[in-house]
Amino acid sequence: MAVGSNPIVLVHGLWDNPFVFNRLVQRFEQKGVEVFVPHLPHEFGRTSILKLANDLDSYISRQFTDNVCIDLLGFSMGGLIGRVWLQYLNGTKRTERFISVGTPHNGTLTAQLIPSWLLPGIAQMKLGSVFLEELNNNSKSLTTVDCISFYCLYDLMVFPGWRAVLPLGPSFSIAVLTHKGLIKNPSSLDILVNAVIRSRLIDLNV
Repeated sequence: MAVGSNPIVLVHGLWDNPFVFNRLVQRFEQKGVEVFVPHLPHEFGRTSILKLANDLDSYISRQFTDNVCIDLLGFSMGGLIGRVWLQYLNGTKRTERFISVGTPHNGTLTAQLIPSWLLPGIAQMKLGSVFLEELNNNSKSLTTVDCISFYCLYDLMVFPGWRAVLPLGPSFSIAVLTHKGLIKNPSSLDILVNAVIRSRLIDLNV
């Protein structure tokens, strides 16, 4: 029997697909959590984050009726896709929890030299990008959602790693050595699953 009633939607990042979450999906299913993982093709960074957020919106509309409340977990760029859906596409109205994992909410030096005309999806993640400044300046709607950020200090994809935090809610460093370790390392998986399960137990007053 599931702990709590919310299904959880996992949003993958750049150069990834739903299979990147296989271990995490298994852990959630062992806890009785219903998991959904859309495939959002990034075209190697050519697709804008706004377009991907609209694709996520279409997926969620197909999977759930309007009265279903969900939890949302975004990994890497997937966290930004989730934020656009939450903040600009009314996602906050049907989301209880947003878990951000290794997401460049404040930009990453890794994207700094990427031209926007070539790979707009990647270029939107530059430090100081207009996209990120607008997203962070308009984050008030997230106050209705239970937000939490997880990051890796040694992350070379989101660099520097400590910038991978939401503008609100608690944030925690996970002791792994790589970006992918955040969703593949067994200890990291335990932390992510327990964060969701614990908050559900609190909601249920267990």
